[in-house]
Amino acid sequence: MKKDGKKDVLSVLEQRITSFSKGQRTIARYILDNYDKAAFMTAARLGETVGVSESTVVRFAAELGYRGYPGMKKALQEIVRNRLTSVERIEAAKNTIDDQDVLKAVLRADINNLQATLDEVNQASFNTAVDMILSANRIYIVGMRTSTTLARFLGLYLNLLQDNVQVIQDTTASEVYEQMIRVREGDLVIGISFPRYSSRTVNAMKFAGDRGASTLGITDGKASPLQDISNVCLYAKSEMVSFLDSLVAPLGLINALIVAVGVRNKERTFQTFRALESIWKEYEVYKTIES
Repeated sequence: MKKDGKKDVLSVLEQRITSFSKGQRTIARYILDNYDKAAFMTAARLGETVGVSESTVVRFAAELGYRGYPGMKKALQEIVRNRLTSVERIEAAKNTIDDQDVLKAVLRADINNLQATLDEVNQASFNTAVDMILSANRIYIVGMRTSTTLARFLGLYLNLLQDNVQVIQDTTASEVYEQMIRVREGDLVIGISFPRYSSRTVNAMKFAGDRGASTLGITDGKASPLQDISNVCLYAKSEMVSFLDSLVAPLGLINALIVAVGVRNKERTFQTFRALESIWKEYEVYKTIES
């Protein structure tokens, strides 16, 4: 079984349930029937709920191939993220955040996402992504739904650094393809999507690949539908907090891409921002703060 277990933990339980011990079968049945609740339980709470010891739950997770109970819990949370509606996710996660401690809980989750992204970053893939951006004839950026903000932010800064960038607007499906009608070999399409994944973004990436363009995916992990249709994928964690998926780590990754592109072409970046500063000053784009 895959260590991340993001797609198949429930199917593995179904396939192996007859081979489990009595206590393990009890745990498996409960998870299969209530995975949305089990995903937010501690090992002790899950054991108490099904009538087994905490150590039995921990050993059960190890039996499935996880590095401890947290690994299995994380795999279940990934299923929750991908399968449940926002309303169902609020219900499933309602006991994980204290109403009086929302600020600290959310900020801690964002810090954890950033640290996990830093720990797992693939420097070679990142460097390749920068090369792809710098060498592309034309760059198209696709990000729908919650990823629209990320796509626009990346497009805003790449447009300052280069003159070949187009952000695809989140309109009807046919209009997306019309905006990409001239995509071809030598171009780069950057697709940004996090759970719940946008089918329109996935289809746009397939469209680009079919026409010979290079594709760069920015997503949350190897279980993402962008994984198999992108030449290169960069991953950032966006773990769920109630109905909201954090975009802090994805934005940090995009910041790093923008800075890396700028650093690789220092002279052009310097000239661009020197010209921009002159324009911003002349047209009073920014408010001057008197000392």
